[in-house]
Amino acid sequence: MAITQAMCTSFKEDLFQKEQDMDSDTIKIALYTSSASLDAATTSYTTSGEVASGGGYTTGGETLTSPVIGTSGTTAYVDFDNPEWTSASFTTAGALIYNDTTAGNNSIAVLNFGGDFTVTSGTFRIVFPSPGAAGLIRID
Repeated sequence: MAITQAMCTSFKEDLFQKEQDMDSDTIKIALYTSSASLDAATTSYTTSGEVASGGGYTTGGETLTSPVIGTSGTTAYVDFDNPEWTSASFTTAGALIYNDTTAGNNSIAVLNFGGDFTVTSGTFRIVFPSPGAAGLIRID
């Protein structure tokens, strides 16, 4: 199984159908182990391969806060505050950003961390790019 970084294809369709509002919906990020199978075809949040509850992590992940929506040239983007898990002890290889407000917990994007990251009794933080053309979630 693999985690392949991508904007989820279903998210693009959701935008045209007005099913996702990045400014007012509850957007979450869930962490996954290397056993997960996530890619552009992922349509919704799944617990398969998710980091287990405990060690500072709760299944379902963290809510992303302070959305910043904008444009840079011909690129539209959304960015959030950096999520973090304190008093954490787990190993993760990637993440799924998804919409917790939609009935199906629709997927938005898959992140691949480039390998396993292990934290032991510490803080695990994902640092998103600065808002702009290199923003976390962008449509070019």
